[in-house]
Amino acid sequence: MKYYEIDFKISAPNELMQDACDLLAALTGEAGLETFEETETGVKGYVHQTLFDNVALDDALADFPFEDVKINYSITEAEDKDWNEQWENEGFEPIAIGSKCVVHDGRHLPQGKYDISVEIDAKLAFGTGTHETTRMVVASLLDLQLEGKTLLDCGCGTGILGIVALKAGACHATGYDIDEWSTSNSLHNAIINYVDDRYEVMLGDASVLNTIDRQFDVVVANINRNILLADMPQFKMRMKPGATLVLSGFYEEDTEIIKQRAKDIGLKYITMKNENNWACLMFTLDN
Repeated sequence: MKYYEIDFKISAPNELMQDACDLLAALTGEAGLETFEETETGVKGYVHQTLFDNVALDDALADFPFEDVKINYSITEAEDKDWNEQWENEGFEPIAIGSKCVVHDGRHLPQGKYDISVEIDAKLAFGTGTHETTRMVVASLLDLQLEGKTLLDCGCGTGILGIVALKAGACHATGYDIDEWSTSNSLHNAIINYVDDRYEVMLGDASVLNTIDRQFDVVVANINRNILLADMPQFKMRMKPGATLVLSGFYEEDTEIIKQRAKDIGLKYITMKNENNWACLMFTLDN
């Protein structure tokens, strides 16, 4: 995976420095930044090169709400390494999602009985259920009647959403991702969960949807706001009449723009989940 390293130099009064760092991390998520570390002079952020939105970054900094804070940044290509080495070495404790589902790795087995048990190789923290957006999408899937349904996972990451759907009764799941590591990991996780005969994965962005001619009962996408806004019309084209669309990866304050975009392309809003300022929206395509 190729990343940019963005070094933010922050000039701020001592009493505002920590708040400025925290707010910067939150605001630059719209530009695709996903990992941060504090430095002596501010913050370093990391972003997958294909997801970086420089215009969104400049807009976020231009609108930074602290008048006494000045921020400059420089961009370099990050060292090509395993960004999740520590996570991969340590793994994660089982994560219960409601009373029905538990997500775990091969070294930390769940206690108790669950209707759905999903094993995910601990190679990437995002996509295991530790993040609020993943948990909310999984919970949304469990709210649906999935028996015999087909699912499309846009930005499949570890493959967790498709695997959950298949274990909840879906007959087939298709995922795609721009990252080759993610597509291979998704297939690997499908294999260790014994659902690979009903799971397929494609490498690419939303343009890969132009290569398939079928439609789906459920479409899910857990990606950042700007990509969702751009790709939602393509998601709709792959929805059967009456299909459900579940979206997450954005903050509560972004819900209105997502809902308006959905309305503009002919989708009907159903419901919302939220957790720690993250949001998850559900829509349907009327028959």
